[in-house]
Amino acid sequence: MESNLLGDLREYSAASALRTPLNAESAEFSQRSRRSQIAMLKVGLTGSIAVGKSFVCDVFRELGCHVLDADQTALDVVKPGTLGLRQVVEQFGDEILTPNGELDRAKMAAIVFADEKKRLLLNSIIHPLVFESQNAWLAACEANDADGIAIVDAALMIESGGYKRFDHLIVVWCKPDIQLQRLIARNDLPEAEAKKRIGAQMPQSEKKRYADFLIDTSSGFEDTRRQVREVFEKLKLSVD
Repeated sequence: MESNLLGDLREYSAASALRTPLNAESAEFSQRSRRSQIAMLKVGLTGSIAVGKSFVCDVFRELGCHVLDADQTALDVVKPGTLGLRQVVEQFGDEILTPNGELDRAKMAAIVFADEKKRLLLNSIIHPLVFESQNAWLAACEANDADGIAIVDAALMIESGGYKRFDHLIVVWCKPDIQLQRLIARNDLPEAEAKKRIGAQMPQSEKKRYADFLIDTSSGFEDTRRQVREVFEKLKLSVD
């Protein structure tokens, strides 16, 4: 399966969080909760590699939420002819392009995974463009469904500071041994490589400290679906 470069970058990132974690009692949580009753509810969703974010997002879609995959957005902003691709080429050279002018994700990955400064440089190009695209998507959702719930799924939402723009943050997680086995099976990786990828990320325990809502996928699809429904009902109370 072809590698999703920007998705991989998010999964590999070991960037530190930008500020003190939130909890339900914090002043900042209260401030974020005192949102306008007119504005659509905007929710961030994040989690580590192989914890089940995609399934959680699918269930939220089934329940009627608008859901955006930020990894797909990150690919869109570096398509041929985009400002993003031009900026990447300016910084990394034409050698990161395929013969048909597309970003060579495997070559780009080899460069940035070997050099932390270059990875940060790439992120500094991509993140603002992704935020801009997300804002346009959120505005369109709000124009069409002012009373709805919009969820943006992004693996580096905490590390990039992007979660600060949302009314609430959902963190998807699972038990570490289950995460490891899922990653080995999903990506057909040796155990040592899977552990390396997990170890390159912010620990799950740290991400959970930022959450307004937690969804534990350790017990399978039906239990996860139940938790998603419970979170959805709580989010609806914020809208009503």
